[in-house]
Amino acid sequence: MATLLSAEQTKQNPSAPVEIEVPASTSWPLVLAFGSTLMFAGLLTSASVSVLGVVLALAGCVGWFREVFPHEHEETVPVLFEEHRITTERRVVERVPVAPDLVRAWLPLETYPVSAGIKGGLAGGVAMAVLACAYGLLKAGSIWYPINLLAATVYAQSLRLESIQLNSFHADSFAIALGLHGIGSIFVGLLYGAMLPMFARRPIMLGGLIAPILWSGLLYSIMQLLNPLLASRISWVWFMASQIAFGVVAGIVVVRQERVATRENLPFAVRAGVDAPGIMSPREGGEKRP
Repeated sequence: MATLLSAEQTKQNPSAPVEIEVPASTSWPLVLAFGSTLMFAGLLTSASVSVLGVVLALAGCVGWFREVFPHEHEETVPVLFEEHRITTERRVVERVPVAPDLVRAWLPLETYPVSAGIKGGLAGGVAMAVLACAYGLLKAGSIWYPINLLAATVYAQSLRLESIQLNSFHADSFAIALGLHGIGSIFVGLLYGAMLPMFARRPIMLGGLIAPILWSGLLYSIMQLLNPLLASRISWVWFMASQIAFGVVAGIVVVRQERVATRENLPFAVRAGVDAPGIMSPREGGEKRP
């Protein structure tokens, strides 16, 4: 057994010892562990196995304690000096060209404006409403059926409607359902507008499939608390189809909007108080540095 020291450490400390003392190796912990195992194994096999385990555990404890108390057992090992040399075959430092024309890059470099999220949310809301009304026509023969069910989320009066009344038009329920659907669609559209620039590949896959499936799973677990009436009458196949239609349409509308540069691409006079990169001086090869 020996201890390695680098040549640099030796030069910094010329009086470094050639031998050092370290705690002596011992096998008593293994004896203690084996004895403890036999103690519990005897509960399933035989009492004699537990007795043997107790004896070994006590012997391991006594032997391990005597290695430490009253004086710690140590052994002397020689110190071997080793010289570490760091070498590389590369002649230049490789850099990742994220944004060569910018001093500092915040990703994404471009994003969608707020109007893109609002447009996408409203368009997706229309597609979702069309499928929901189609479900109402096929299920109950009335487009007002899903509207009254949606209003029951926050409107107690809709919870008292009978099955026949759910198929009729109610101005208060329609207004509440329209407000809920519109506000929810706009907020989700804004979320899509903020998230889609972060996914360079197949953003519609995120907005049209992954997000609706996750959202539907979350609603499935809490729907009984949010809207007991809707939970008892909802068709989850149609619900997921409506969510996917919303995600696909909203995603397509958002990605077709023109992107705008993020704050880092604003003129220096505007972002000087935020970024403050300092005086820029040219390097060799046309690069710039702060």
